[in-house]
Amino acid sequence: MTVARAGESIEDYCRACKLDRMHTVIAADPNGVPIRVACGYCSSEHNFRGGPRTDVQPARGGEPGEQRQSTARPPRQERQPFPLVSERERMASPMAVSSDQPDLEMLLRRIIREEAGVSAVPPAEKWRGGTMVLKPGNGSQDKSWPIETFFHKIVMIRNRLRTLEQQVNGMEMPEDLKVKLQSYISGCYGSLTSFNVLFADDEDQFKGAGD
Repeated sequence: MTVARAGESIEDYCRACKLDRMHTVIAADPNGVPIRVACGYCSSEHNFRGGPRTDVQPARGGEPGEQRQSTARPPRQERQPFPLVSERERMASPMAVSSDQPDLEMLLRRIIREEAGVSAVPPAEKWRGGTMVLKPGNGSQDKSWPIETFFHKIVMIRNRLRTLEQQVNGMEMPEDLKVKLQSYISGCYGSLTSFNVLFADDEDQFKGAGD
């Protein structure tokens, strides 16, 4: 069983690079089993996959020491994320000062999302071009938004939770307090798993304590 603590280096299969690479442990359970890691090459974060996908063992008909690819789940398909801002989200007429300058509303949306740490995450294909609608029970007017707007907010919450989790794991504090804080974060993840239907890939979804 692989044992490591947050902040230590460990080899694992990177879902973005599609190669075995050295990772930094972001979260581990109380027994030291890695839960979440970050690739040291591309900085992408993902759940620990159990170690490298290649090992050095004799292969059938091969020489000792020949590299053999272990059984692995095929890499996920490359899907296009939602653009960071889109015209569907516009709430006012274009506000560019001049024709050679960017539109102010789109520029502000982009700056806010970049500063908030929104990352490029592919949605499930069925939501592209979709609309989120809140329908009041008293018969008053519905409220609707482009699904891109709602999706970006969910991704923002997920990224901030991951950052909080990383900060907690890297702090010097009593182990029982760290485990307690980690359980609160896991509880937040669990409360948000209903929104996993929005994501195209399992690795991007919220993972509760049961996962």
